[in-house]
Amino acid sequence: MNNVKTVVLLAVMTALFVAIGGLLGGQNGMVIAFLFACVMNFASYWYSDKIVLMSQGARELQPSDAPELFRIVEGLTARDGLPMPRIYVVPAAQPNAFATGRGPGHAAVAVTQSIMDLLTPAELEGVLAHELSHVKNRDVLISTVAATIAGGISFLVQIAQFGMIFGGYSRDDREGGNPLALLAAIILAPISALIIQMAISRSREFQADASGARLSGKPLALASALQKIEAYVQQRPLPVNPSYAQLYIVNPFTPQGLAALFQTHPPTAERIRRLQEMAAQMAG
Repeated sequence: MNNVKTVVLLAVMTALFVAIGGLLGGQNGMVIAFLFACVMNFASYWYSDKIVLMSQGARELQPSDAPELFRIVEGLTARDGLPMPRIYVVPAAQPNAFATGRGPGHAAVAVTQSIMDLLTPAELEGVLAHELSHVKNRDVLISTVAATIAGGISFLVQIAQFGMIFGGYSRDDREGGNPLALLAAIILAPISALIIQMAISRSREFQADASGARLSGKPLALASALQKIEAYVQQRPLPVNPSYAQLYIVNPFTPQGLAALFQTHPPTAERIRRLQEMAAQMAG
């Protein structure tokens, strides 16, 4: 059911992107926007891991660099029948982690340097099991495609704003759209994209928590890790592109203003509560 919902939401985002193109340039604009959306989706599928890792300043690790980290990942992948992903470190003072790649055979897991210093081995295992669950479920690819389309929508909206400010849409241009409809799109399109990203990401975070806890067998360790990471986020926000924030296990910064209403991560307290309930069920 989640997969069907995700496909529908991604289709809605693509349709929104194409519709804005139509408002900007009529039928030609729709065609150009559709082709642009296809190119973005293609690039996201094949190069999402490279784009994300480069943007975060990640460096690939070798087993000799972090033997404990590799031992945990090797144990989890063997237990879940997954190929061994590439492992990266992000030079950041905030403890956090994310996964990227188009599927289990082309995946990478990245951790910040500080998470290895802060968490216990059991907590780190819970975090890595969560990220590997994202890989297995192909959540990372879906989230990256959604982020790319959302970024494209923002880009088109900026073009529309520029055109309206300088009088490019002051007339009812037959090749373009109605200026009132364009104004409405400028206001509503980014909000709609945020809502769709939120719907895609939240359900998959809960799912990865549950499947990751089952994989590690330590739901309380994952709950403890989430609590520690959330505390550090409040103290040391990580300045990342908002489009990529949804990839992290905990939102690396606290959204402000209107963005706070559309957080892509579910409340950490609710995630912890569900993991505690899961631990009680496993113990009983």
